Amino acid sequence: MDDLHILPGPGAPNGLTIPAAELVEQFSRSSGPGGQSVNTTDSRVQLSFDVGQTSALNEVQKRRAIRHLEERLNGTILTISASEQRSQHRNRVAARERLAALLRDAIIPPIPRRPTRPSRAAKRRRLEAKRRRSEIKQNRRPPESH
Repeated sequence: MDDLHILPGPGAPNGLTIPAAELVEQFSRSSGPGGQSVNTTDSRVQLSFDVGQTSALNEVQKRRAIRHLEERLNGTILTISASEQRSQHRNRVAARERLAALLRDAIIPPIPRRPTRPSRAAKRRRLEAKRRRSEIKQNRRPPESH
């Protein structure tokens, strides 16, 4: 198995290279319908990567990745499964591509919010909508009898 290369992008201007030794692949039989060999070949791939212990990411990137992927992590281990293809090789490629895409998206630095103010027209529309809504509710009341 080769190292996993992630293309340069926000958060990783020089790209990333994850050593093959840090990736753990497990193979099993795929479920569901398939060809004649689906029940006899281990074509399903599970690719695991420890985000917290990797040497490929710096501390800032690790924190971003863990925060962004916390729903998918088991401890600090990210596991990707691929079983769409009949070929083990194609499933391995698919799992590696998914892992690369997830990590690329996870280490993007957050875009700071620029504070803005509503325009005068937006304020006017908001107040008019509130007035209209108030009138609708006022008209629902039973008429006052004197």
